[in-house]
Formats: sequence, structure tokens, C-alpha cells
Amino acid sequence: MMLPALAVLAGLILLVWSAERFVDGAAATSARLGLSPLLIGMLVIGFGTSAPELVVSAIAAGQGNPGLALGNAYGSNIANIGLILGLVALISPLAVQSGVIRRELPVLGGATLLSALLLLGGGIGRLEGGLLLVLLAAFMAVSVFQGLKTGADPLSTDTETDLASHPMSLRTALGWTALGLVLLVASSRLLVWGAVEIAQSFGVSDLIIGLTVVAVGTSLPELASSISALRRGEHDLVLGNVVGSNLFNTLGVVGLAAVIAPIDAGREVLLRDWSLMTAMTALMMVFAMGWRGRAGRINRLEGGALLAMYVAYIGFMISLVVGSATG
Repeated sequence: MMLPALAVLAGLILLVWSAERFVDGAAATSARLGLSPLLIGMLVIGFGTSAPELVVSAIAAGQGNPGLALGNAYGSNIANIGLILGLVALISPLAVQSGVIRRELPVLGGATLLSALLLLGGGIGRLEGGLLLVLLAAFMAVSVFQGLKTGADPLSTDTETDLASHPMSLRTALGWTALGLVLLVASSRLLVWGAVEIAQSFGVSDLIIGLTVVAVGTSLPELASSISALRRGEHDLVLGNVVGSNLFNTLGVVGLAAVIAPIDAGREVLLRDWSLMTAMTALMMVFAMGWRGRAGRINRLEGGALLAMYVAYIGFMISLVVGSATG
């Protein structure tokens, strides 16, 4: 038990460090190659922070643990909204000004509802996984097209400030991107092995471990980048990270894992995990998009509500683990 626990701890630490290096390197490389700051913020940073979820889930599915892959994706979405967005808004209310983010939020809502239709069948097969990947590719293509047409946007300004805070030459950026990717794979393998061993020792499903320990660990890069952006007053980049990451998790991470190995999902996933993820996504949309003349923002009360929902969920999941271990 001690060795798997150390493997999870070491894997998480290395995963967070390598993910930050990968995203910083990829963003700087994109900037050096002439990609617009808006597209970097939308695609490279927003989706790049989901690299840990993608690698961990792909490895888990490839090793015969698709439940861990699904739990990692949905658990990360819950953690991104409840833990990260809730905590950040509790520290400092977030003003939402980016039109790009407001366009992405309904897409995220649609992708979340689509996942329910897939789960109603008892799982996500290779064909459904391929569909999710096609939808992600289509969304990225449309985003690139709109990004090239869009003028100034607060997300673009935030991204420029973020890039200016750690400038890199093209050679350095490529080096950090490559090193970050290699270490992402290595740390993900270590994390998956430890998580599966712990799940087996406690007698719980790898889905539960994926929804909790692994999900929190793979969401730490988003937390680090969000707090860093908050210190610089880049509110739209904070929400952009969460929305982009959740969209990528829902379509890309689950889709790739299902293509590698079909995912069986019990009804509890739909009733417990998907329902909470959907409720939190809906609240985030309402808060961020505003209504009846209210400007889009997430204040401390709303952030506290999201965080409280997450704490209650984790408490419930811990009770399941304790119950399995003592039962």
C-alpha cells in the first residue's frame, strides 16, 4: 500500500510540474510561429491544461481501466468548476467580458447533454467515442475560423499579458514543450499504476479513484494557472481555462479513451456524477452569461456555492471508499 501511495504522490507532483512546462512551452512556441493571442488563449492554453487528463485517461484505457479514464474526465470537470472556479471566485470575484467565452459556454452545455444520451445506453463505445472526437475537431475548426475573423477580445488581451510574463525563444519553447510531454507520459503511467493498486486494495472501483484522487491531481495545472492569472487580473483567462478544459475533457478525453477501449458506465455515473457535473455547468453558465441586464460575473457568494457543492461531493465519495474498505 505504501508503494502505490508514493507512486500516486510522485506522479501527481511530476504531472503538475510537467503540465505547466508543456503548456508554457506550447503557448510560447505558438506565439513564435505567429498564432494570434486569441487562438492561443482559446486552443493552446484552454485545451493544453487538459493534457494531463488526456494522457492519464489514454494510458488507463490502454491498460484495461476505462472506468478510471471516465472518472478522471468527469471528476476533473467537477473539480474545475467547484474547486478551481469556486475557490478563485471566493478569493476575488470574476468579471466575464469575453464574447468568445460566452460563445463557448452553450457548446459546453450541449456537449454535456450529449454525454447523457451516450451514458443512457450503459456506456460509451468506440463509435460514440469517434463521434465525440469528430465533434471536438469540428469545434476547433470553427474556433480557428472565428478567431481569425474576431477583432479585439478581452481573452486576447489576457493571453498577451500571460505570454509577456514568461518570454521564451523558439528553441527554449520547443525544448520545454518536448520535455513536458515526455514527463507527462512518464508521470501519468506512474499515477495510473498507483491509483489502480489503491483502488484494488480498498475494494472500490477504479471509477471512484478516477473521480476523486486522480481527477483532483490532473486538475492542479488548471488551479495553478488560474491563480497565476488571477494575480495579474486576467479574469477571462481564468474562466477560459475552465471552459476550454471541460469541453476538451467531455469530448476529447472521453472520446479518445472510448476509442482505445469501450467504457462501461453504470447508472450511478449518470445519476450521481453526470448530474452534479451538469448542475454545476448550468450554474456556471447562468453566472457567467448574466441575465436581465446583470453583467456576467461570478461573485464570492456564487463561488462559495460552487465550492460547497464540490466539498459535499468529495465528502460523499470518501464515505463510499470508507464504506467499501470497512464493509
